[in-house]
Amino acid sequence: MRHETCATGHRKQKATRDHKLLQMGDKVKSEDLYAQYPPANCDKHVDKALEIYCNECRLVICMLCYIKDHSSHKCSDIQELVDEFRKQMATDVSGVASAMDKCQQTLQNLTTEKKDFHEQVSKSEREIREKMKQLKQMIDRHEESLLAELKSIKQKRTKEIEATYEEVECQLTARQSYTKYVHEILEKGTACDIARAASGLHDRADELLTSDVIERTLTDLGHAVVTFKSSNFVTDDVKKTVGELQFGKFILLLFDI
Repeated sequence: MRHETCATGHRKQKATRDHKLLQMGDKVKSEDLYAQYPPANCDKHVDKALEIYCNECRLVICMLCYIKDHSSHKCSDIQELVDEFRKQMATDVSGVASAMDKCQQTLQNLTTEKKDFHEQVSKSEREIREKMKQLKQMIDRHEESLLAELKSIKQKRTKEIEATYEEVECQLTARQSYTKYVHEILEKGTACDIARAASGLHDRADELLTSDVIERTLTDLGHAVVTFKSSNFVTDDVKKTVGELQFGKFILLLFDI
């Protein structure tokens, strides 16, 4: 595509439109190459040789062209200028060759730059994946730690609640037994039975009513709250990054029993 663009540019320019274009990489013999140049005779006067160079028009012309169109111009015999042209062409080709070397070096540098950049990208990708792997492992470990801590809190608190429940249940059973026994005495007992039991039942009632076992038990138990406080920022500390459990107890306000 680039070769076609260059060729199109040469065809559009007046100075190069008549140039013979060769495909890059084609092997051409020197005699075949010279054979493609225009003949040494004038295009306008085919029987006249090209032997004059018009310096102002920069054209090789024949004698008739000189007489008709270039007599007022500065012209020279091409044989007198050929050495100068050779030197100029040698200088030009040397400069172009140097530019070619620079292009080649630039292409090599670009290839190296591309390779180095791709290696940097690959290295960064590996480092990102490794860092993410480490973070995931760290988060997984912290998750296990948090869940284990939460499980321990649950088990301990559950035992406390169950023990308190049993204590309160014993108090309830004792009061139910007392109430049932008093009702039976009142309904079925004789006057003597009632008189004999009254003092002891009164003392038992005082004991049941003044007992602070339930209050003390519930106060000791308290009201527990467990929450997970998540984090809204990322740091090197996984606890601050992920979050942490918070567990506390509060005194339970009791109603009258």
